[in-house]
Parts: sequence; C-alpha cells; structure tokens
Amino acid sequence: MLIDSHAHLNFNAFKDDLEKVIERCHKEDLYVTNVGSNYETSKKAVEIAEKNKNMYAAIGLHPIHVKDEEFDSGKYRELAKSSKVVAIGEIGIDYFKDYALFKDKQKEVLLKQLSLAEELNLPVIFHCRMAHEDLLEIIKERDVKGVIHCFTGRWKEAEQYLAKGLFLGINGIMFKFDLKTVIKNVSLDNILVETDCPYLTPPSAGAERNEPIFVKYVVEEIAKIKKISFDEVASATVWNTRDLFGIE
Repeated sequence: MLIDSHAHLNFNAFKDDLEKVIERCHKEDLYVTNVGSNYETSKKAVEIAEKNKNMYAAIGLHPIHVKDEEFDSGKYRELAKSSKVVAIGEIGIDYFKDYALFKDKQKEVLLKQLSLAEELNLPVIFHCRMAHEDLLEIIKERDVKGVIHCFTGRWKEAEQYLAKGLFLGINGIMFKFDLKTVIKNVSLDNILVETDCPYLTPPSAGAERNEPIFVKYVVEEIAKIKKISFDEVASATVWNTRDLFGIE
C-alpha cells in the first residue's frame, strides 16, 4: 500500500481517462488525496473522493489564482462538509515571475484560509515557491498542522518547518533539484510522498504525464538516498499521511 498525498486527478489533464487512472490506483492498492487549486477544482476533488473509497480531497485557493477568484469562505466551508475532505490546500505564497506582483493579495487570502483551517480543525497543504521567508514569518505565531508541498528549499528552511511540526512533501521535483541533503537529514517521521500529477513525472515512469501510481518511484529514490528499504519508506509515509489527514 502507498498513499499519494498530493495529486490533481481533478485537473483537465485527466478528463478523458479519469476512470482508467483511478482503476490503476485501485489495482495497486494506492490511496490518493486530490488537491484543489480554486473553487471548481476543489469541487471536482470532492466529487471524485465521494465516488471512490481510495480517494480523498483537499480544498483551497492556490496563490497564483487569487487574482482570478475572490475567496469565498462560505463556499469552501460548504465543500468541507464532506467527510472526504481532509485538508485545506493547496494554499500559500508564490513569488515566481509575475506572481510576485500581487504579494499582498496572496498573503491576505492565505490568512483567510488559515483561519478557515483553524475553524474546521483541518490540516493545511502549503504551496511555497521563492517565498519561504515570508511564509515562515506568517506561520511563526500560529499553531498550524500540515505539509510543505513540493519542498524545494534548503536544509536551513526545512529545519524551521520541522520545528513547527510540519511535514515535507517530496515528489518528482527531486529529480530536477538537488534535495539529497534535505532527504538525508529529515526523519522518515516527517516525510510525505506525492506526485503532484500531472506534473513532475519521474524519469523512470517512461511517460509524459504523471499519475498517482508513479509515486513508487519517489519512494524508491528516497530509499536509495537514505540507504534503507522501499518498504521502510512506504510504511512510514503511509502512516504519516494517515496521521496528518485522518485517513483510516
């Protein structure tokens, strides 16, 4: 058994063969958390989760979309009534290229969503690109539980997140960025594995589009770097994800 803690089967990349992709997950005893990026994809994630026992959902407004959608906490609160909603996300800050032009709006929406997560007692899936200093400042005084999705920072930044009790989400970005120091140093107790599909396909997958079953290649690489077995990584990350998201 494995859990892909961060996927996007709710995106258009899977509109033509969603059921086949889900069936492949079933066959490999793979559980998946599909993560929203705006209201529509959050709603789709919930719909997929409610139809499939091995699927769960996270709901939230991604920082790159705050200029296109006005955050309505009431609409997201309604989605969260589903028992299959396990987190608020992905939410956060993104200063890549032109996204940095609306920093203040991103922070404003992030704070609103953190308040919603606190109200609903749900963990948070954080998106953070080129903005670790600001995110760490925002959460410094908050008692927040969650994961730093697609972590690409340095060990110095990782340590600060870990000190807050947050998990690090490791995915196929590890094949593009050198994360060996972080992966060697971080305890298995603090790692979640993910695909972020349809993006960041591991080279070993031999496919252009990523999908949840390829999370095994992330597990393999972590095991290789830490010089432990595949089963050790699989078992720990399944436990961690269940613990954070309340998945039985």
